[in-house]
Amino acid sequence: MQFARTPAARARVRAISVSPHMNKMTITSIALATVLTLAACNSQHSSTTSQTQDSGQTASRHVEFVADSAFAFLKAQCDMGPRVPGTAAHSACVAYITDKLTQWTDTVVTQSAPVTTFDGQTLTAHNIMGRINPQATTRILLLAHYDCRPWADKDEDPAKQRQPVMGANDAASGVAVILELARIMSNNKPDIGIDMLMVDAEDWGDYDNEDSWALGTQLWARNHKQLLGQDYAPTFGILLDMVGARGARFAPEYFSTQYAAGIVQLVWDTAHEAGYGAFFTQDGGGAVTDDHVVINTIAAVPCIDIIDMRGDGFFDGWHTTHDTIDAIDPATLKAVGQTLSQLIYNY
Repeated sequence: MQFARTPAARARVRAISVSPHMNKMTITSIALATVLTLAACNSQHSSTTSQTQDSGQTASRHVEFVADSAFAFLKAQCDMGPRVPGTAAHSACVAYITDKLTQWTDTVVTQSAPVTTFDGQTLTAHNIMGRINPQATTRILLLAHYDCRPWADKDEDPAKQRQPVMGANDAASGVAVILELARIMSNNKPDIGIDMLMVDAEDWGDYDNEDSWALGTQLWARNHKQLLGQDYAPTFGILLDMVGARGARFAPEYFSTQYAAGIVQLVWDTAHEAGYGAFFTQDGGGAVTDDHVVINTIAAVPCIDIIDMRGDGFFDGWHTTHDTIDAIDPATLKAVGQTLSQLIYNY
């Protein structure tokens, strides 16, 4: 992903008016068209599965998201090494994700096809989807990319800028949260359908070319009807990107509020009700070119991005050699994962 930047990209996303001063090194805060009213709640739950009901209210179902389990899934990916397309570590990660989703979901749909990168490389992109309750018509699409950037080109040390990124946060964290959700849903089926899509070839992009990012998601978005049927139409999607770092803050991302403001409000309200308002802030976030833009514009599925944005940039380790497991805080994984568990089981 990168910050939305060029006039062409701004025209491509429904001609949204973005500050011309926004560039790839800064995030400009944008006043949101939709005001989010978020009610904070200080209580957190500790039971594995429970239901609570206030007077006159529908019972709320609580299924515990286990942060230590998610952290183990994150570590397993990092133990493989940087999952750069075309490497043994990448192949190992494809097999790992496929195995976990095969264990915990009702059906797995895979997609493999060549994609061409901005620098003329031909990669075979592998997208992997696990489906819970595939016959349900009400569906939520969860997605994350699992590939790592081939170059740590934002590292402060020029000697390290051609090294691959480990991607503990920028890749493994989103996958880890979704895998833990798959695990808990295998034991506690929700009432709705859930599609968990792990996409490839997201991070082999050029900062001056927005279309060079999210190649795996572009592949999926253009062919998802052929893969899943002409009637496939998720109610909405949620992208998880950089959701594990210490000190993370998730502001409503700009394009998310333009395409799916109601879903942003639903997710942020759920986070506050679950006691995670310190992570999910109501400050206006910047505009990020990420997989969710492709899901909105090509697949025509309303989709939001839960992404760590801080002031005028992402977390400090973004596209550097510092994006390692040392930057990860299980409390951040918990905040995102429990929010999504609450949403899934009470939607």
